[in-house]
Amino acid sequence: MLTGVRIVFLGGDARQLEVIRKCVEMDATVSAAGFDKWESPCPGVSLEQMSVELLNDADVLVLPTVGCDDVGKISAVFSSQGLQLLEEHLAALPSHCSVYTGMAKSYLRSLCAKHSLKLTELLSRDDVAIYNSIPTAEGALVMAIQQTDFTIHGSTAMVLGMGRTGFTMARSLQGLGAKVKVGVRKQEHFARAEEMGWKPFMTGELVQHAPDVDLIFNTIPSMIITAQVLSRIPKHCVVIDLASAPGGCDFRYAEKRGIKAMLAPGLPGMVAPKTAGIIMANALIQSLSEEIIIRGDE
Repeated sequence: MLTGVRIVFLGGDARQLEVIRKCVEMDATVSAAGFDKWESPCPGVSLEQMSVELLNDADVLVLPTVGCDDVGKISAVFSSQGLQLLEEHLAALPSHCSVYTGMAKSYLRSLCAKHSLKLTELLSRDDVAIYNSIPTAEGALVMAIQQTDFTIHGSTAMVLGMGRTGFTMARSLQGLGAKVKVGVRKQEHFARAEEMGWKPFMTGELVQHAPDVDLIFNTIPSMIITAQVLSRIPKHCVVIDLASAPGGCDFRYAEKRGIKAMLAPGLPGMVAPKTAGIIMANALIQSLSEEIIIRGDE
């Protein structure tokens, strides 16, 4: 339980609504700014305007999945007003306050460091990334189906990267009957891919494996699908880049050659916001519960 813990939420999308509900269920004292357009607010949450005073006695500050941009702008889809996180807001937080977000950019990291505030990025947790790989893979499959005139079953699908998202993506494609090729960078991943029944290759050999693919799903956040690679793939091939922006594909050259190539980060929040929100909520509650135990032992 989070009885006696005051949590302040600033902005967010549909995922954040699930996190708020979970915190209220756990008996936390919850205030939220950036939700004036929330049509059916969760009972037990206090909707406020963003201010320094709102943050003065917060035990926990929760920001959206992407905390804020490089000038402090906070995404708030349920607000008619823009939110911006300034240094004065971080300075108002008590020294014991913990700041949570999905992933932080340098602006937020530097402000938290300057004011000695603990910053936790929930998307860096292995369990969160693994759970999020499920709606990511489902969303990528929906995109592939919408953008092609052939079935995934029987097609040759390439997955680049065999991290948490890549593994789930390859397994999902295999389950639909695709012939799965996996580009890996480590020998242990090569062995695991082979054990799973996929056709692995080292990413340095991508150009040689490009000519016979129908679908490419990239999870590597660096330029890997170069103009050289794109010049070798069939024109009907669809590229779905799941890496964080700017992705790992030369989108300019893909467009020039007439190849469908789409950058699709953040799919969990778009295709399954309820599930993605529950994943984030469970991780937040677990982390806060561990903090309470540690503080109690001090």
